[in-house]
Amino acid sequence: MGLEIERKFKVKDLSYRQNAVECKYYKQGYISTDKARTIRIRIAGDSAFLTIKSTNRGCTRQEFEYPIPLADAAEMLDTLCLPGIIEKKRYIYRYEGHTWEIDEFLGDNAGLVVAEIELKSESESFQLPPFIGSEVTGDPRYYNSSLSVKPYNTWSEK
Repeated sequence: MGLEIERKFKVKDLSYRQNAVECKYYKQGYISTDKARTIRIRIAGDSAFLTIKSTNRGCTRQEFEYPIPLADAAEMLDTLCLPGIIEKKRYIYRYEGHTWEIDEFLGDNAGLVVAEIELKSESESFQLPPFIGSEVTGDPRYYNSSLSVKPYNTWSEK
């Protein structure tokens, strides 16, 4: 069984761009946004994936991810996914022995920038880079599956 242990934070400035080791365009959609499970199709640069995730328990959930042909992913995004395709730029930033993924959302979610760190255990300690703001782990509004249904630009309270 695959497990994802992830913490998520708002980002307060764009200083991570100076030392990012990678930036890649992502496009993703959801076949299911059911609370018990999400099924996602993602194109990440020149690669594509089918991902199934369970409900969060704390900052842990089951995650199963499989590579799929790029052409299949593009067709599924166009024909099978629910309305509300997510587009973003993902920056990779290394800090104090950990890898951070910083997502700058585009389209209806423009203006939202979120940083994630994957951990080996929920109790693993880590240092926060200087651009990190408040923690939003567990706030369902910040799940990509939620952003596909209720985009950031429609929120009355940010």
